[in-house]
Amino acid sequence: MSATQTLQARQTPQARMTHPVFVLPDARKALMALDAAIKATGVSERTLELMHLRASQINGCGVCADMHPKIARKLGETDERLFAVAAWRDTPYFTEAERAALALAEAVTRLADRADPVPDDVWNAAVQHYDEAQLASLVLSIAKINVWNRLNVAIRQMAGGSWG
Repeated sequence: MSATQTLQARQTPQARMTHPVFVLPDARKALMALDAAIKATGVSERTLELMHLRASQINGCGVCADMHPKIARKLGETDERLFAVAAWRDTPYFTEAERAALALAEAVTRLADRADPVPDDVWNAAVQHYDEAQLASLVLSIAKINVWNRLNVAIRQMAGGSWG
C-alpha cells in the first residue's frame, strides 16, 4: 500500500468494526457505572474533562480529543483553557489543583515513559489538593479515559463517525 493509500485508509470515517462496547453491552454498562462512581466523589467535572482531553491528546484519540472539549464547554469551560491544555505548564490559566490533576493524568497515561511512572512529586502534589476518595476518582477517571482511548484507536473510531 502506498503512503497515499495508507493516508486515505486512515482518513476513512468508518471504524474497523462495531465499537466493542456495543458488541459487548455489559462492558458499556460497566464503564458507565464506573463513570457514575467517579462523579460521586465531588471532583469537579470540569477538572475531569481537562484530564480526559489531555490523556486523549497524548494517546492520539481523535474521538475523545473532539468530544471532551465539547462536554467541557457545556460545563462552562472556556476556549482559552481548552486550547491551552496541551501546554498547561506554560500558561497561567489553571489552578494548582487542576495542575496536580493534569500532571497525574499525564504520568498515569505515559506509564512506559520513565522508570518511576508516577513519581512521588506528582503524587504528593495531588495529595495536597484531593482527599483519598477524590484521588481514587482521579486515578479511576484516568484509567477509564485510557480504556476509551485504546478502544477508539484500536478500531480506528473516527471523530464524528458512526458508533453502531
